[in-house]
Amino acid sequence: MKGDYCTREGAERLKEQIEAYWADRGHDVRVNLIQGGFLASMRSARTDVRSNLINGVPTRSTENFA
Repeated sequence: MKGDYCTREGAERLKEQIEAYWADRGHDVRVNLIQGGFLASMRSARTDVRSNLINGVPTRSTENFA
């Protein structure tokens, strides 16, 4: 499914899109993919996308995040 961003492949596409979008605007945005556990409601495992964006906006800090 093309719009499914919870799968590993979808999360990787989303990561690339976010990083490319902000790189084109001169920002160094860091995005990590975190493998989540199985969710009964989804009937599958999920991949979480986490970044150093605050409310969708880049920060000046380039420190790592949890």
